[in-house]
Amino acid sequence: MARYIFITGGVVSSLGKGLASAALGALLQARGFSVRLRKLDPYLNVDPGTMSPFEHGEVFVTDDGAETDLDLGHYERFTGVAARNTDSVSSGRVYSTVLEKERRGDYLGKTIQVIPHVTNEIKAFLDVGSDEVDFMLCEIGGTVGDIEGLPFFEAIRQFSHDKPRGQCIFMHLTLLPYLAASGELKTKPTQHSVKELQSIGIAPDILVCRSEHHIPEKEREKIALFCNVRKEAVVAAYDLKTIYDAPLAYHEQGLDQAVLDAFDISPAPRPDLTVWRDVSDRVHNPEGEVKIAIVGKYTQLEDAYKSIAEALTHGGMANRVKVRVEWVDAEVFDQAEDVAPHLEGYHAILVPGGFGERGTEGKIKAAEFARTRKVPYLGICLGMQMAVIEAARNVANITSAGSEEFDHEAGKKRFEPVVYHLKEWVQGNAKVSRKVGDDKGGTMRLGSYDAVLTPGSRVADVYGTTAIDERHRHRYEVDIKYREQLEKAGLCFSGMSPDGKLPEIVEWSDHPWFIGVQFHPELKSKPFDPHPLFKDFVRAAKEISRLV
Repeated sequence: MARYIFITGGVVSSLGKGLASAALGALLQARGFSVRLRKLDPYLNVDPGTMSPFEHGEVFVTDDGAETDLDLGHYERFTGVAARNTDSVSSGRVYSTVLEKERRGDYLGKTIQVIPHVTNEIKAFLDVGSDEVDFMLCEIGGTVGDIEGLPFFEAIRQFSHDKPRGQCIFMHLTLLPYLAASGELKTKPTQHSVKELQSIGIAPDILVCRSEHHIPEKEREKIALFCNVRKEAVVAAYDLKTIYDAPLAYHEQGLDQAVLDAFDISPAPRPDLTVWRDVSDRVHNPEGEVKIAIVGKYTQLEDAYKSIAEALTHGGMANRVKVRVEWVDAEVFDQAEDVAPHLEGYHAILVPGGFGERGTEGKIKAAEFARTRKVPYLGICLGMQMAVIEAARNVANITSAGSEEFDHEAGKKRFEPVVYHLKEWVQGNAKVSRKVGDDKGGTMRLGSYDAVLTPGSRVADVYGTTAIDERHRHRYEVDIKYREQLEKAGLCFSGMSPDGKLPEIVEWSDHPWFIGVQFHPELKSKPFDPHPLFKDFVRAAKEISRLV
């Protein structure tokens, strides 16, 4: 039976809960324990897949096809444990489940109330998979005191009460603001945050205090006294140069030991932090630098491409170089005749996924620039589709090539659809069907699917195998009927679905490094296990950098 660690955020700042949760998970693993991390999101009342990346940031997709919060990406990157559909619990999902049960008559006509029906549903989610791991880390989104979070806080209070004594602890993350005028750290916000938490029946066992400055011993003692925690359980969380220093930094401050003490686990295995020391060394001691342009449409909010940025960092670690990412708004050169002034000087170009027509002409021009100038190019999802459209227009003489998505958006036919709306595919042993007018949320080709690679192709060499599985999130696909025409022009379809109907990967065989993939490889990259595509992409950029 798992031990539960509930991680909450303070009234001043909840910033860093996801990172603290992920780092703690990595530390417990380093001591030989098995972990699973779970996110409870009181604020998310809709399907993340229908939200704008400008508002919500990246949508992280799990192997089993759940569209989730980007914090689950942190969990996977730090622990290597693949997230599941049951690891993301939103208020929308909870209320939807309660309403479905009420409609079925599960409550036998009783009045539906937040307590017990909503709280019971949250507790049921928490219990899933509890017999599989040693520790279950559950992060509660947002800040204590917000009205949206009250049912979740009540649920975890009840849950800890229902479990045997010593099976649940509470970890609370707060901010210690520094007043430059008086030169002092203020502990009062932390005291009030803990008071707010105690008022709803939860007493924290561990306090993680965010601070830009060193926390003096006197201040730790003051926090411990007025927040009713042991002094050793007041853990400092200082600002770091890289998030990948977090496991080492939290271990140095005693977070993992404080958790083990709270559970009265003694003696505990000593942690093996060799992997994280190697990761930190690779980040801090690069042997060169490469500049990579990400040509996207959501560049104003970098969290929209969070996993891509991290995967590039991982590729840099593998090659002992620092990857300097620069964000290029595709709309800037949508109408530009010459994109060279915008893209010259980069050692590689990456075009990520996206939805809608805005910015796509700029992405097509970026693909053309990379192809003709022999610059390493990685196209992901829409980035692959734009590379195919560019090849169709400029090499295969399909001058009106485009995507059905853009015609659907405009409400009229303007393009020859080399990219079409995917209406049918195979998932496991079942056939899945979709119509253009279906609901937007959760109706894409989602989750992990197998692909077969062409022996001798670049991607087969990169992966070191001809059988792979990767995560997808799309509803439009390159039309296989154009394969012969495009391959005659030189664009190789080097990865296909097992039934041979859906193109998964394209590449230019006469190019130093030009690959487009329909899936999202960034979702499976980790600092200690960089994704093969990103590892080789950065290697290609490194070679270009040394030729310039």
